[in-house]
Amino acid sequence: MTEEQRRPTPPYPEQHQDPPGKTRDMQPLPDHGEKSYRGDGKLQGKVALITGSDSGIGKAVAIAFAREGADILISYLNEDEDAADTAKWVEEAGRKAVVVPGDITSEAHCQTLVARAVGELGRLDILVNNAAFQRTYGDIADIAAEEWDKTFRTNIYAPFFLSKAAAPHMKPGSSIINTTSIQSRQPSPQLLAYASTKGAVSNFTAGLAEMLAERGIRVNAVAPGPIWTPLIPSTMPAEKAAKFGQQTLLGRAGQPAELAGAYVLLASELASYMTGAVIPVTGGEIMI
Repeated sequence: MTEEQRRPTPPYPEQHQDPPGKTRDMQPLPDHGEKSYRGDGKLQGKVALITGSDSGIGKAVAIAFAREGADILISYLNEDEDAADTAKWVEEAGRKAVVVPGDITSEAHCQTLVARAVGELGRLDILVNNAAFQRTYGDIADIAAEEWDKTFRTNIYAPFFLSKAAAPHMKPGSSIINTTSIQSRQPSPQLLAYASTKGAVSNFTAGLAEMLAERGIRVNAVAPGPIWTPLIPSTMPAEKAAKFGQQTLLGRAGQPAELAGAYVLLASELASYMTGAVIPVTGGEIMI
């Protein structure tokens, strides 16, 4: 596979999907590291719960973690085919996969996810709060209160619910990794609700790192820039999705596989002295 095939540059074909989108219908197909990621045991024997791991960044992280030796609980909303494909890659890496659909805006479901990870995989070492919801609007008058609430419940309530449920099961050396965004520092007006939640996620990361430090649980975040996932063709106008990522210094959208290394770092002993940190993976969009 050529560099252009793995990491294509815009313009991309104009396309639109209904939310939350399907990986198989994207043009070009995103790279989750299926053929490229090579592990060497950095997470051997660990158990990770990853939300939104049916597609996009979560899928890339699940594949990488499995190839590093971790068993995975795959949390997703309702995209069964995408989730089954993630499970296939986890199992091909010789690891266990537990696949659990459901809505993480429900605290009861978040508690179930943690209980199933501990009950079926034996422990919980890594929590990746990755699932997110976004929509684009040009006018605040067009954002319904119900949608504002859904965005916050998905993007910031759920990490709170999951972290609260997971922390009592996590031993010293465990890791919570939140997915924030370049939008937390450079908010786009058309992503008002989403960007607001990502600012909250960054603040939540810092505060929770302080709260859990005495227990030896590290809490960090990854801040992606524009990444080619099903959220893009399902939440952006087709003409904007076609140019997605063009404004970055690298001139293109990032591929999910290009995020995986940051999550592996934060989950592993390589980051044993890192907590309360945010790692930007933005294609050169500056966060300082």
